[in-house]
Amino acid sequence: MLRIKNITKIFGGLTALEDVSFEVKDGSITGVIGPNGAGKTTLFNIVTGLYSQTSGDVYLGDKNISFFAPETLAGMGIVRTFQNVELFSEMTVLENVMVGLHTKSKSGIISCAFKLPGQIKEEKYIKEKAMHWLEFTGLADHADIEAANLPFGKGRILEISRALAVEPQVILMDEPAAGLNSLETSQLAMLIKRIRQSGITIVLVEHDMELVMNVCDSIVVLNLGKKLAEGTPREIQENQEVIAAYLGEG
Repeated sequence: MLRIKNITKIFGGLTALEDVSFEVKDGSITGVIGPNGAGKTTLFNIVTGLYSQTSGDVYLGDKNISFFAPETLAGMGIVRTFQNVELFSEMTVLENVMVGLHTKSKSGIISCAFKLPGQIKEEKYIKEKAMHWLEFTGLADHADIEAANLPFGKGRILEISRALAVEPQVILMDEPAAGLNSLETSQLAMLIKRIRQSGITIVLVEHDMELVMNVCDSIVVLNLGKKLAEGTPREIQENQEVIAAYLGEG
């Protein structure tokens, strides 16, 4: 589904990523872990078009998607969430998800301005689709609440809901459990598994090791910008290099 091939990123004299390669299988949940400064978010930014790599390539299936713009990649089915929740605070929960769906809108300026029948029909479809995803993520009861009034944990789920509304092939989640309590993290784990069951491939950067070990099929470990290890959760748990670098033991 997604292939990272020999990615290197240099900022000035700092090498943030060096020759990183791995593959994400279709329908899988892949975790990317490592200490702070390991290059995890930089890698996500390259895959989603926010940064351009110094060298290397990113493939979606057989297509080289290196250097594509974020909006182009979203149209191709690659979306992401961020470490810091990014919502339209003065819009309702429902409207936030509808924004994601408007990226696929076919109505032009004139049809929107004059409320032509085609635009009205499309807007109704967008609203229904947005409600579908709120029901999927458990936020349907909050549809009419302003996003600014949501508890932090619900805000994280709303951001995921908006990303899902694009109906992506791949969703990249950057620390989705950050700031969540244990109950919210448990609910997030169930949601992540449900997203995978719906046919969407997931890649997540996460520091909550219990969550990573619970939901991931495979894990890639970065350290100082290089790939340190790759394997199943059990293999990663038992890898002495990972224990030394990531857990600070050994």
